[in-house]
Amino acid sequence: MHNVHVDHRASLIKENMARVKHKILVMSNKGGVGKSTVAVNFAALLASRGYKTGLVDIDIHGPSVGRMTGVEGRPHETEGGLIEPLEAAPNLKLISMGTVMQAADAPVVWRGPMKLTALKQFLSDVRWGDLDMLVIDAPPGTGDEPLTICQLIPEMSGAVVVTTGQAVALLDSRKAINFLKAVGVPVLGVLENMTAFNCPHCAKEINLFKTGGGGRAASEMSVPFLGSVPFDPAMVDAGDEGRFYAVEKPEAPPSVALRAALDRVLEAVKK
Repeated sequence: MHNVHVDHRASLIKENMARVKHKILVMSNKGGVGKSTVAVNFAALLASRGYKTGLVDIDIHGPSVGRMTGVEGRPHETEGGLIEPLEAAPNLKLISMGTVMQAADAPVVWRGPMKLTALKQFLSDVRWGDLDMLVIDAPPGTGDEPLTICQLIPEMSGAVVVTTGQAVALLDSRKAINFLKAVGVPVLGVLENMTAFNCPHCAKEINLFKTGGGGRAASEMSVPFLGSVPFDPAMVDAGDEGRFYAVEKPEAPPSVALRAALDRVLEAVKK
């Protein structure tokens, strides 16, 4: 009976994902590099361009997408037991572990098998409908969640690896790239985040970390480099307040860089 249940879940996932044209994983092997900010703004930009977009946060222990998109409340469950994703904006639906928890600050103390069950439910029971794009925000690292998603989702379009210029972050980005190659997911490119910001007092550009490392890592690993995204404190504020920075401030340097990176991603997945 257990195998029948597993096969049923796998069948539902395959059926669900068949209605999604492109599935894009956003990941990093290190926390604190702005991965969720990139995922949220990618999804918002796609939706603003008219793509029917889904955003799923598979970070079971530290979900943040609900807060960063300004979406509150719990998703509706249909009579058939399916979950309706929440509407974050026109053309943008989302589901996150944070939206299905009883309390936003409740810790999730689960071992591997329970996490895998939750992920399978996300993929099999959420009624996405027809989507052009599904952006998947993975937790940092190459543990249960990213591995399960890569194994369960058929024909993953590819993954974006987010990093910063720190030496330790670049080392971890190489690990993430090797992980993706091992599980057979195309690497759409490396995006170096939070490269520099303009001082509000002297207008001088200040590098937060070493710069250029993302491009070097991409070159060394023979994968595309998607560019560098400058740091702007206003982007942090936008995420805290549930606003889409790249859509609200299209001319800001980080928004320009994110759009250019997304254009490269779209070019790659549509080949």
